[in-house]
Amino acid sequence: MIELRPFNTLGAANHGWLDAHHHFSFAGYHDPARVHWGNLRVWNDDTIAAGTGFPTHPHNDMEIITYVRKGAITHRDSMGNEGRTEAGDVQVMSAGTGIQHSEYNREDEDTQIFQIWIIPDERGGEPTWGARQFPKGDRAGAFVPLASGSANDNDSENGALPIRTDARVLGATIKAGESLTYTPRSAERHLYLVPATGKVKVDEVVANTRDGVAITQLEQVTITALEDSEVVLVDAA
Repeated sequence: MIELRPFNTLGAANHGWLDAHHHFSFAGYHDPARVHWGNLRVWNDDTIAAGTGFPTHPHNDMEIITYVRKGAITHRDSMGNEGRTEAGDVQVMSAGTGIQHSEYNREDEDTQIFQIWIIPDERGGEPTWGARQFPKGDRAGAFVPLASGSANDNDSENGALPIRTDARVLGATIKAGESLTYTPRSAERHLYLVPATGKVKVDEVVANTRDGVAITQLEQVTITALEDSEVVLVDAA
């Protein structure tokens, strides 16, 4: 099954400083058909105006992955962590028993992010935060694991940031006319793919920039770039 979720059908809320689009039910947007996808709970497509951001607020029992599409985001939390994550790079926060954090755009241009929340395998645990720069050449023509749970041991060996859930977050850049094939561990996995840039065909389904593609009950999926594209894929239980 492959279901296209066009960008213009997503939930949306424009707060001036924040232009948010929700692939799944979130805050004031509720769609009973789009509450989660396996253990993938949130995929927000946020544009944050220069000099603004999310003030300090709490989280618990959620794996929160931020993929920066444009600009940079600056993180600070109650554990004393602080860092700036730039376009194409990733940060991960395991909220565990509870953490407070802020996320600000300290740049002089809009910052665009995908914020992805995945339900952890178990509640609790000490909160953690980490970020990593991923050389852009490494993901040319191949899926590179950016964040991954312990069920995917080879991913941690390849430098993926750890998350406490049976899921993988992967990134790839694909040149126009080229294809990538992805094989999940089983057809029961829940895959969710979004082109950060470009236009792709997922098997026979065409997805434009920022469209969502929900995939399950497939043993293999082929992504063909119709334009030079950058894609983010979550493989969730």
